[in-house]
Amino acid sequence: MRKRTGSSRKRLLLAMAAVTLVLLLVGALVASRLQAQASSGQSPTPQWQIDAGGKMEFAVASVKENASPLSESHSNFALDSNLVEFPVSTGGFLSATNFPLIQYVTFAFRLDASQTKTVQSQLPKWANTKRYDIEARAPGNPTKDQFRMMMQSLLANRFELTSHYEKRRLPVFELVLDKPGRLGPQLRLHPSDTGCSDRSAGIPGGGAIAGEFPETCGGLFAGPSKSAPGRIRAGARNVTMDVIIGVLGFSWMGGVDRPVLDKTGLAGKVDFTIEFTPDVPAGISFQADPNGPTFMEALREQLGLKLESTTDLVDVLMIDHIEEPSPN
Repeated sequence: MRKRTGSSRKRLLLAMAAVTLVLLLVGALVASRLQAQASSGQSPTPQWQIDAGGKMEFAVASVKENASPLSESHSNFALDSNLVEFPVSTGGFLSATNFPLIQYVTFAFRLDASQTKTVQSQLPKWANTKRYDIEARAPGNPTKDQFRMMMQSLLANRFELTSHYEKRRLPVFELVLDKPGRLGPQLRLHPSDTGCSDRSAGIPGGGAIAGEFPETCGGLFAGPSKSAPGRIRAGARNVTMDVIIGVLGFSWMGGVDRPVLDKTGLAGKVDFTIEFTPDVPAGISFQADPNGPTFMEALREQLGLKLESTTDLVDVLMIDHIEEPSPN
């Protein structure tokens, strides 16, 4: 009996040693992969993709080339890279008509203006010129970022798109406080004891700016100023600094054509409102106020922020492979 007990204990110790060895090998493998990834300059998955839930797919999807001579494009929600994250109330339905593939890639990977240019230069000509209609359905009411993840899967399945991220040293702007330790008069840390409407409730006029800040939290709202004709008034409540960074790439706002890094040191959520004369694109019937501040002037005077030019390591999407779409 003692012999059998000793033998069992010996087998148990050997099994534990084997498990320990496997764990050590797995740990070493993971460490070596991370080290190789770092040495090659390859970046890990962006945090927003992890927060969205990782890989996911549409339940059904249709992709068709649009050969219409008309250049007008439209979708049931904006296929942009806006960093404001909220549910899109479409019942899980996405409908997009007459967009070039680059627009779908920009949406799927949440690329800013400078990142889009980098990706465009890697794509074949047809990906920038041919236009496609996409209709797809997903269960529930996905957030915009979850729609992005599904679009990534669709691009992989129908266009055989493969990609990875790499760290590259590029020209960037750093968003900093104009005067250290001081915010502008129209920017504040969101008060923890201040409530606000729920954007997902679909309140009519939820984007109305009452007094200083929008009535609704979590979204960016913009429209013609009621007090100063010819100007745009935009604002948000209870959002991260990413929202301000996101609008800097809009052509009618900052029009910034390179990545912007947040170096303000502001932690938590903020409220802001900004009023400026927009850079009106050709063909838009908007009588701009020539005496109003430009967006960059308002950024400094009203929010107490400014951009400083430098270089830094940033994540760049690299396209490994892409083909024209397979049939539905």
